[in-house]
Amino acid sequence: MENNAHGQKTTLVLGGTGKTGRRVAERLTAAGLRPRIGSRSSEPPFDWEDQATWALALKDVDAVYLTYQPDLAFPGAVAAVRSFTALAVESGVRQLVLLSGRGEEEAGISEQTVRDSGADWTILRSSWFCQNFSEDYLLEPVLAGVIAFPAGDVAEPFVDVEDIADVAFAALTEDGHSGQLYELTGPRLLTFADAAGEIAAASGREVRYVPVSPEQYAAELAEHGVPAEYATSLLDLFTGVLDGRNAHLTDGVRRALGREPRDFADYARATAATGVWGGR
Repeated sequence: MENNAHGQKTTLVLGGTGKTGRRVAERLTAAGLRPRIGSRSSEPPFDWEDQATWALALKDVDAVYLTYQPDLAFPGAVAAVRSFTALAVESGVRQLVLLSGRGEEEAGISEQTVRDSGADWTILRSSWFCQNFSEDYLLEPVLAGVIAFPAGDVAEPFVDVEDIADVAFAALTEDGHSGQLYELTGPRLLTFADAAGEIAAASGREVRYVPVSPEQYAAELAEHGVPAEYATSLLDLFTGVLDGRNAHLTDGVRRALGREPRDFADYARATAATGVWGGR
């Protein structure tokens, strides 16, 4: 296996321009390591839907931060992860760090694929991202002041993606994380109404949560031009993991990093300071 001139391993960061991958790549770069970004716009490009791009992206790679877009619970994910994992190990990859979803039955199949791959593995089973309110589909509703979402009054231990990136970086660069499954949550449970309140307090703008039915949310997605098949998979995911199955805390961040996870209020204050939510 070929390493770079300094004898450092090359890590392929899939989703390297996304919420967690971008942060993992930044940490690797800051440490003087050499991440290879795996995205459609990178060079060489990587596209989950085009297997012809996989081999070149894996050339001379020692480790992979493995994320699947849009989600491991979506149709096609299991087969794609199985094929990619087999090719990665065949290509000489010795370490796989998988970002998985908490409470997702389909994600468990991909987790087992990684466990059985023959490579060293670490699994990061993560709860709902705090950053979904600032870097994804909930940003527009926050800016509009109304988060209409089919989550009822279920409590969720929102996790900061900075913590996910810290755990991934540790797994990729330190000993002691091989064969570990880290279930990652924040330090407390919040309903979506609680989260809206935290965002309102931090940003100084009016933000409220309005629970809607899956059917109402599907209609809203259709109005925004979201393809029906994608919307159905998204709703299946939301209604599945937001049924209360994840309404408990875990110690994954503390086990991996030796510290407590970041609180949602800290995330809200730091994000408000960037100006992404406007406000004050």
